[in-house]
Amino acid sequence: MTHQEQQQMAPVRGQMHDGLERAERSQFTRPVPRSARAQMRFCFLRRKALRRLRRPVSASPGAQSSGYRQGALRKPHKALREALVEAATSQWQPQVRARTRAHAVSSGGLVISGRARFGFSAAADSSDDPRERSITTAVALTYAAEILAARGRGATEEELHSVVAQAIGESYFRQGGNHAHGLDVVFTDVVYIDFGF
Repeated sequence: MTHQEQQQMAPVRGQMHDGLERAERSQFTRPVPRSARAQMRFCFLRRKALRRLRRPVSASPGAQSSGYRQGALRKPHKALREALVEAATSQWQPQVRARTRAHAVSSGGLVISGRARFGFSAAADSSDDPRERSITTAVALTYAAEILAARGRGATEEELHSVVAQAIGESYFRQGGNHAHGLDVVFTDVVYIDFGF
């Protein structure tokens, strides 16, 4: 396995990626398999999900992984259990995920809710100094497309953070270009961030 394949298989973690993942998972129409047997069967059918399990499964003998699929073994060790949950959930209902992303890009858009340190460039001691705020805003379709495209191509957390900051700056502070032209928005110290479709 090449280094690039390992990079693609490793799930990207961070507040932005996790928030987008939660938003997609909220759109599922059926529950994700819960038992180890059902998860192993699902992962076995989805080769992509099974590759993510290679490392935890290789720690256990090959007979054990088929034992889970056949129902003979029911309680996987902690590392395998976590890997099963992550692999099954990450591959669950790809058509629902694709439909949700397509709707967000074409007509639905994204709603971003979060608490972070927001501000914009201004003189010291002004009310424009960064301060912690709770913000909920609907972003333009172009920014929704840019955010989802960045996530789809495997952007780093910093790159995704930058795109989200631009989207919030445009929709909340500049109000779609109708207010505060040329304002540089500061978006740091994220406490939480959620996305909605």
